[in-house]
Amino acid sequence: MAVSHSASVQLSATPAARPVYVIGAGPGGLAAAYALRARGIRAVVLERADRVGASWRGHYDRLRLHTTRRLSALPGLKIPRGFGRWVARDDVVRYLETYAEHHELEIVTGVEVFRVEPAGDGTGWLLHASGGRELTGSAVVVATGYNHTPHLPDWPGRTEYTGELLHAGAYRDAGPYAGRDVLVVGAGNTGAEIAVDLVAGGAARVRLAVRTVPHLVRRSRLGWPAQYSGVLVRRLPVRLVDRLCRIQAKVDVPDLSARGLPRPDTGLYSRAAEGAIPVQDVGLINAVRKGKVEIVAAVESFEGGTPGKVVLADGSRIEPDAVIAATGYARALEGLIGHLGVLDDRGRPVVHGGRAPAGAPGLYFTGFTNPISGMLREMALDAGKIAKALAGHLRTHR
Repeated sequence: MAVSHSASVQLSATPAARPVYVIGAGPGGLAAAYALRARGIRAVVLERADRVGASWRGHYDRLRLHTTRRLSALPGLKIPRGFGRWVARDDVVRYLETYAEHHELEIVTGVEVFRVEPAGDGTGWLLHASGGRELTGSAVVVATGYNHTPHLPDWPGRTEYTGELLHAGAYRDAGPYAGRDVLVVGAGNTGAEIAVDLVAGGAARVRLAVRTVPHLVRRSRLGWPAQYSGVLVRRLPVRLVDRLCRIQAKVDVPDLSARGLPRPDTGLYSRAAEGAIPVQDVGLINAVRKGKVEIVAAVESFEGGTPGKVVLADGSRIEPDAVIAATGYARALEGLIGHLGVLDDRGRPVVHGGRAPAGAPGLYFTGFTNPISGMLREMALDAGKIAKALAGHLRTHR
């Protein structure tokens, strides 16, 4: 059985006996642990929460995967057909729990790793963790997740604002907002879906603040999921894919310029290469077209008073009952590994998958990219690459 409770972890006496530590029991960490175990390598997963899939448990209720069941499964276990094509949040959690148990993964919960540094004997890595633990592993896989720490911009006047302001990570359902005026900030997939959820849940008015106009794509067209196209074009030239997507958008997506959403002036794949994936439509297009979701300018600042006001980039001031900031998450890796020189200027690992950073052999990353072909699919592929690379690394460092 998988270990799913807090447990003591002992230092290994010799380098050969040291396990590989996987930090994080989300999809990426579980997949990596399975792939390592399949190669006969002991992997111990360290999870700061009390259960696997902690970030998935905290997402809003209506969330479903935008990638298909078949292309979202982790290695070694299919997602049940009964979960449907677009798997719901709760079923993703059920699948992760089953995955850990099915593969009998070694998971220690209630342990947070604060810092990773080279081991004192020159082989492997030393992990500083909660409870004063110091754990020495032969290698480390960092899988703490893309959505690790909610990011709330430091808008001028935010701390003096007297209205209701919350990050999208704290949003669960539309119930508390029925009959209210709500401003959603951020037109990524999360913001778009929350806006639609609020409309369906009876909010009196829903506005969506947009700074950069997103690319909108149909999640599925005539039975063909957008993810399939994302997989097919990954190796094509960026400019070619941009042109193809521009043509497809004119066919699939109506012109919403009159409603405040003009067509983007930059290519879809060019943006995706920078980490800005398109918004998969789950009702936003119709909601905007019918005026149920109003597009407004980006938020510039907040003003105190009763009621508090939100200042938009076009100079207008509005007084919503609540503001939900779908402003993304930080990877928050600086304290853990920032001192190792393995992060870029945006705080992202410089490599992922089967590659270790130069000067940091035995250190691997998964789950820090968000490709249009699907994050879960990417983590499943990364798991195999990491296991293969790590097996070679351990052979040469015995």
